[in-house]
This record gives sequence, structure tokens and C-alpha cells, in this order.
Amino acid sequence: MAPLAWQDIDTVLLDMDGTLLDLHYDNHFWMEHLPQRYAELHGVSRTMAELEIHPLFERNAGKLTWYCLDHWSAELNLSVRDLKVETAHLIALRPDADTFLAAIRDAGKRVILITNAHRDSLSLKMERIELAPYFERLISSHDYGYPKETQQFWDALQADIGFDPARSLFIDDTLPILRSARAFGVGHLLAVREPDSKKGPKDTEEFDAVEDYRELIKGL
Repeated sequence: MAPLAWQDIDTVLLDMDGTLLDLHYDNHFWMEHLPQRYAELHGVSRTMAELEIHPLFERNAGKLTWYCLDHWSAELNLSVRDLKVETAHLIALRPDADTFLAAIRDAGKRVILITNAHRDSLSLKMERIELAPYFERLISSHDYGYPKETQQFWDALQADIGFDPARSLFIDDTLPILRSARAFGVGHLLAVREPDSKKGPKDTEEFDAVEDYRELIKGL
């Protein structure tokens, strides 16, 4: 990956899950812990739980409802907030993400978190990993009513924080979201090579990818 042109970047927009935090927590929760607890709480088998839950996941993928804990609590008739706390010990920082955050903040860049995570998820993670002081703002797509996959999100973000897309860096582990940012005109885009520490590297297709946060701050 070529060094970043830091002289051309004023604003750094950062995703949370899979970008700054290890995606293992979320993958384990949604694919393992939630189906198991659903089975226990509703008195069905684990297999039946997955048969009931997975079509709902597929139907909501990429929509704001996919990220909404209120939606899933109502849909599944259980408290997703409480279940997420049960596995909160798995919430972990990706290697050297805090070093990267400190460096860009100290360099005078505008640093803003933009996540599709529900506010309750965001609060839980900020309680476990103290990242909030590094950011000017912590923005959830639920604040705007549109997920980051849509152009409406980016329009709302622009109206809210008044950033220059061409002079902004955005890092996210989800390729459709990066493509949405590119369509909006965000000039510097990076994917994440290994968002889940338990799953190994992934193909980031047309996007350069973060492999080591210490490498990114060279030339800052």
C-alpha cells in the first residue's frame, strides 16, 4: 500500500466494529451467542433457533434495522441489550488502533467516529474501551435514520459536520459502505485486511487495506 498523502487529509472518518474494534465480538454474538440464548429462552433447539433467526438476518442485511437493537429485541422477543452484556468481555481493540488515534489527533486532524452501531452498542463498547477522548464526535447512523450504505447518510453527515469529502480519509471494513463513500466523493478510502482476528485476512477487492496501524502514521 502506498503511503497516505497526509498533507491532503484534514478529516479522518473511522468506522468502529471491525475497524477499530475486533469484529470477533460481534460475529460471535450474532452467529453463536444470540441463537444459543434464543433457543434457551424460547425452549427450542439450537437448529430451530437458527432456522427462525437467519432468514430475518438476511431480510434486514444492509438496512438500518439490521443494526438496531430495539428492532431485534422486538422481533425476537428478548432483550438484545442484556445478551450483549453477557459477552462484553470479548470486546477488544484491534492492534495499535489507539496508537493510530493518538497520532492523528496530535497531528491536528479532525477525527470523527461514524458507525452503524445502535447507540446502546456504542455506549457498551465505549465503556469497555476508552476511545471517546480521541474523537470530536461519536456519530451513529441511527441519529440520521439512514445506514452508511446509503447516500442519504452521507448527505446528513455533510449537513451535520460540514466536512470536505475530497480532503477526508475514511476507513471501514465493509466494502458496500466504502463504495457508498466513494460515490459521495470521499477522496481517501481504506478497507481493513483482517477485521475479525479469528477469521484471517479477507479480500478487500478494489480497495487498499489497513494491515498495520503503525504503518499508516508514517509521514504524518
